[in-house]
Amino acid sequence: MPAYLVVEHKITDAAKFDEYRIAVGPMIAKHGGRYLTKGGSHKFPEGGHWLPERVVIIEFPTMDALNAWYTSPEYQPLIALRKSCTSDLDMLITLEGA
Repeated sequence: MPAYLVVEHKITDAAKFDEYRIAVGPMIAKHGGRYLTKGGSHKFPEGGHWLPERVVIIEFPTMDALNAWYTSPEYQPLIALRKSCTSDLDMLITLEGA
């Protein structure tokens, strides 16, 4: 069953974030992940209590694949890079999809 990673953050350094974005894409793909959404395209037809600047949803084929990517040795340095160029990060690993 698919597993989903939902990430919300604000970019504080666009150049560093571009470096992160370029490097992380192939790593996600290597673990079978694919972007379902990419930043800034969200709208609020109702509510408005949650005010994210950027939301990304990534689908992985399984929870094991998602965890393998996130804990992989090659991704660990990118976590530090991501933290250096974003703020207000919220990351949610959802229950496996139906």
